[in-house]
Amino acid sequence: MREVTSAAKVQAFMKALGRDVSRPARIYFVGGSSAVIEGWRQSTVDVDLKIEAEQDAVFSCLPKIKEELHVNIELASPSDFIPELPGWRDRSVFIAREGPVDFFHYDFYSQALAKIERGHALDLVDVGEMIRRGLVEPSAALELFGRIEPELHRFPAVDPATFRRAVEAAFSKHA
Repeated sequence: MREVTSAAKVQAFMKALGRDVSRPARIYFVGGSSAVIEGWRQSTVDVDLKIEAEQDAVFSCLPKIKEELHVNIELASPSDFIPELPGWRDRSVFIAREGPVDFFHYDFYSQALAKIERGHALDLVDVGEMIRRGLVEPSAALELFGRIEPELHRFPAVDPATFRRAVEAAFSKHA
């Protein structure tokens, strides 16, 4: 069993990856990783991320870093669970550069909608924090949901009507 991951461990992960990777890459943090970096959670179980790189070197150094830092690493992003939101890269927030690696928070609108679709209590707390901190604006989130709604049929695990009701409920209490 791995230890829980704090913001300091995520920062150590960033430094280690920047040290071990020799060519440019973009890493997007998701979920609990974003929550601990932004400070609304003290810890998370996994370092969830999406990797964009032209090389296998990023993937091949993950096992070493995982053991060195005693962290769980999961390759997961909102686009694994819901349709990709248009413009998500442009809305992804830059965190830091370590060596040739740029680190970002995966678009908070995408994260919020994926968390609402999952519907876990902690996910909904995270969505509330994203709104409270100004990372997600409810009317913009509803508009973005409307843009991906026609594509929901490509995600058989998602019931579009249930998802719509959950999105409306989550954002109406913060409108």
